[in-house]
Formats: sequence, structure tokens, C-alpha cells
Amino acid sequence: MYRRTVRLLVALVMVMAGAWAGTLATAGTAHADGCYTWNRTLSQGSSGADVTQLQIRLGGYPGYGAVLAVDGDFGPATEAALKRFQSAYGLTADGVAGPNTFNKLYALQDDDCTPIHFSYSELNDCNSTWSGGAVSASTAKANALRTMWKLEAMRHALGDRPITVTSGFRSYACNSAVGGASNSRHLYGDAADLGAGPHSLCTLAKQARNHGFRGILGPGYPGHGDHTHLDHRDSRFWSASSCGI
Repeated sequence: MYRRTVRLLVALVMVMAGAWAGTLATAGTAHADGCYTWNRTLSQGSSGADVTQLQIRLGGYPGYGAVLAVDGDFGPATEAALKRFQSAYGLTADGVAGPNTFNKLYALQDDDCTPIHFSYSELNDCNSTWSGGAVSASTAKANALRTMWKLEAMRHALGDRPITVTSGFRSYACNSAVGGASNSRHLYGDAADLGAGPHSLCTLAKQARNHGFRGILGPGYPGHGDHTHLDHRDSRFWSASSCGI
């Protein structure tokens, strides 16, 4: 009877220990906050929609003058961008996206997938539908999301101090009302004008060179003395002569 009781007690302890360990394992597993959940570790050679989602969030870490493709294929450029992101946030920079990387991304995003320091309303003070521009409403909104993740990377690199967006997406009507260029990137939803604040306009323009923006216009470029303009045009055009760019 005594030996049977001991065996039962040992079994109970093992069950309880297993349950406790399971709780710890669950707590350590990455889980989303309402936006997106990654269900596997990603590394070079991976492909799929989950890689695309990762690339969107790594768009601000391509390296100086580079742009990270959002194509769903985890290649050398994605690995390098991931290592920069991991280093920026004190993670092991191994170029492998696992629970620690995903948990950091979850902590950086809101339930609508925007980074925590930027919002769709900041990138669109024109209308609530994202319509009337040079691309479909869904494309304009998706472009704005990618821009916000680049801005989040910039913000972190500049000491996590606020960056003020003064203009984002514009419909043709909104663009005309503010005297925007007829081919403005604002019509595509991938442009953001930044105002001075904790950082000078030149500081913003210079830093943007590291975060995946093909278009950078700032002080010294006609009509840009009071803001720094960033966008994702087809080819690089940087001009902010007063900033040495």
C-alpha cells in the first residue's frame, strides 16, 4: 500500500511538472496581438506569405541605399535585413526568424498591423477610403503600411524620439488642393512628408538613406525648405543640397 501511494504521488508530481513546463513553453512561444501570427521558423531558403509579412516589417533595414524586395522569398538580402533588425533590438543577430524575433515584431505592431508609433490616419488626412489616387485604394493603403514600417525603423535608429508626418496619401483632388506635382508619389500612398521636431529636416533626410527610401527630397531642393519628403519611386533620386545630399 505504501509503495503504491508513493508511485501515485510521484506520478502526480510528474503530471504537475509537465503541466507547469507546458505553461512555460506556451508562454515562451510567439503569439500575435490580433494582426498576424507566424507559425514556423524562417531562414534563408524559406518562401511564402509568412516571409512576405516578415519582409514588410524589415523594410526599414535594407542597408544604406538599398531597398528590400517584398517578394516572399527569403534570400541573402532578407537575411541581412533581419540581422540588422535583430542587432537594433538587442537580439541574437543570426538571421533566423524564430520566437524571439517574432515576439519583438508583435510588440512593435498594433492589431491593424501598423507599427505602434504610426497610424493609418497619420498617413492619410485626405479621405477615409484611400481612393481617388493613382492606384487602387487597397494598393495605396498597402504602400502606406510599408512606408510606416520604414519610418518605425528610422524612429528607432534616431533614438526612439517622435517623427512627425505632415502629409501622406493624397487623392488627385487633395493633391491638387495643396498644389502637389501632377505625378506626386503621394498619389500612390508610398510617400510621407516629415516636419521638423526633435530632429532637424537634414537629420531626417540623411537617416532616410539607410531605411529603404528611393526618393529623398529636403532642404535645398525647390519647395522643400520646410519638410523632408520620402517615397518609394522606381529609381533612386535623392536631393537635399543644404544637407549635403
